[in-house]
Amino acid sequence: MGLRVENWLVGIAGTLLAISLASIAAAAETSPEATVREAYAITVRQLASFGKARVQPPFRPPHRQRLMTKELSALFARDELFMKESGDQGNIGSDPFISGQDGEVKELRITVGRRSADSATVPADFMSVGPTRVTFKMKLEEGLWRIDDIVNRIDGKDYTVREWLSQPYDCGSFIKKPCKR
Repeated sequence: MGLRVENWLVGIAGTLLAISLASIAAAAETSPEATVREAYAITVRQLASFGKARVQPPFRPPHRQRLMTKELSALFARDELFMKESGDQGNIGSDPFISGQDGEVKELRITVGRRSADSATVPADFMSVGPTRVTFKMKLEEGLWRIDDIVNRIDGKDYTVREWLSQPYDCGSFIKKPCKR
C-alpha cells in the first residue's frame, strides 16, 4: 500500500512539474518582445524571398491573425480588400515593419519600453537604409501579446498605422459602394 501511495505522489509531483514548466515556456513565448521578434523573423524571410516561394509579410495572412489584435488585423484586411476591388494602392504605401518600401533589417535590437498588465510599448531598432526605429504598441488579447499599432517615424514625425488604415476609402464592398475598375 505504501509503495502505491509513493508512486501516486511521484506521479502527481511529476505532473505538477510538467505543468509548471509548460506555463513558464508559454509565458516566455507570449511576451510582448517575443511577438515582435516573430514578426521580424517573418520580415527577414519575406525580404529574402522571391517568386513563387515569396513569404507574405507579417501584416498579411497567415501571420496577421496570430500577431495582431483582431481590430488591427481587420483594418489591414479592409485595406487589402480595397486594393483587390479597386486595383489602387491602399492607405498603406510601404511596409510598416521596415518603415519604407525597400530596405533590410540588420543589427535588430528589440526592447520593452513601458509595460502594464495588458499593454506594452516595444521599440525595434535596426539598420535599414539608415538607422531605423519602429515602435509597436502591444496589447494582451486572449492571453497573448499582439500588435495593436505600429508607429513609424518619417522626417521627424510619428505616424501610426492605425491612423493610416482608418482613413476613408473612395469605394469598396465594406462601404457598399462598388469600385469601378
